[in-house]
Amino acid sequence: MKKHILAAALAAGTFAAVPNASAATPTQQAGASKAILLQGFHWQSASATNPNWYNRLRGNATDLAALGITHVWFPPSSDSAAPEGYLPRRLDVLDSSYGTSGDLYEAVRALKEQGIQSIADIVVNHRVGTKGWADFTNPTWSTYTVVNGDECNCGMGSGDTGTGFSAGRDLDHTNVGETQNGIKHWLNYTIKPVGFTGLRFDYVRGFGAGYAGQYANAFAPDFCVGEVWPDFDLNNLNANRQMIMDWINGTGNACGAFDFTTKGILNDALANGNYWRLKATDGKPQGTIGWWPAMSVTFVDNHDTGPAASCGSGQNLWAAPCGSVMQGYAYILTHPGIPTVFYPHVYDWGLKAQIGALINARKAAGVTSTSPVAIQQATQGLYAAIVTGGTRQLAMKIGPNSWSPGSGWTLQTSGTNYAVWIK
Repeated sequence: MKKHILAAALAAGTFAAVPNASAATPTQQAGASKAILLQGFHWQSASATNPNWYNRLRGNATDLAALGITHVWFPPSSDSAAPEGYLPRRLDVLDSSYGTSGDLYEAVRALKEQGIQSIADIVVNHRVGTKGWADFTNPTWSTYTVVNGDECNCGMGSGDTGTGFSAGRDLDHTNVGETQNGIKHWLNYTIKPVGFTGLRFDYVRGFGAGYAGQYANAFAPDFCVGEVWPDFDLNNLNANRQMIMDWINGTGNACGAFDFTTKGILNDALANGNYWRLKATDGKPQGTIGWWPAMSVTFVDNHDTGPAASCGSGQNLWAAPCGSVMQGYAYILTHPGIPTVFYPHVYDWGLKAQIGALINARKAAGVTSTSPVAIQQATQGLYAAIVTGGTRQLAMKIGPNSWSPGSGWTLQTSGTNYAVWIK
């Protein structure tokens, strides 16, 4: 059935994902989600100037609930060779540069008391040894868990099922006894007891999508998202979208994905005024939210793409223009998909009130992850749309050019080059 539907779509010149009704899709990705995710850290959160990041999250629990946040994405929890957490070393040791295991438990508990769920950052593409290349401890794994051809020349496993990662030992996910079962055991007996209910999979291009689906199903998250960062070509956005859709389907629809397509288009629109790119030829939004909004997690910047506590700090690998990030939020917080708010934008950039006003407008209109969008304008210097929520309609515009939805609308919030109304 799936094959025939895909063939028909290709013949018609369109590309799309094919929902699989039998898959174990997380609750928040099943449709009409009201979730709003906070990425609860940035690239420099583990630095000496932030001695205990978990305690900071715990202290902000009440404030985040008042802001309207429903889920918080934590940094990688396990012991790591790099302070940021992305070179996992001893998986079962939850003392890290962000705080102790006790601090972690307390932060998750504090958020839960405020009705906020916690998302674990899962780094399973690669691992590093405790003292050497591949002497894995806590848990102990043999070099049969390392892919054949890894840079260490020590891998006894099968070939890599994805793109190689030179900074760590690429794991052989075809290995059932040690790798697959080991990851599932870690998820259920180290990560889940902390209180995590959701998963964010790091660097999923490094291993087969089916394995991420296995791990998600073993954990049974209420929210799951993968970091599918495709090669980006503004002149071939369908290829970008299709790669993300293929990964979601490859998980058996057990996990959604970040909408890197929308991210790239917003970057261009905010930097160069090309707001027309936000509308696809079928009249729908051009990002993955135009194809499968329930599975799409939108964002303006994250720990990789953007700055940290100030403009110009952090990694800045693919940053939105610093002075225009509120336009980005005016887009993602009024549109379908599950929007992500970036911690430093709230607490370091002084944007909490503006972001909060947009979240309030989204909630007041009843906008969900699958709300329909009617694009009104998509031209150089202007994008405007009307989004139908569960209770009301919401109108929005971004860009320097003027636009109004007409009479009968009440302005909810506005700022430099953006405005939002409710009817």
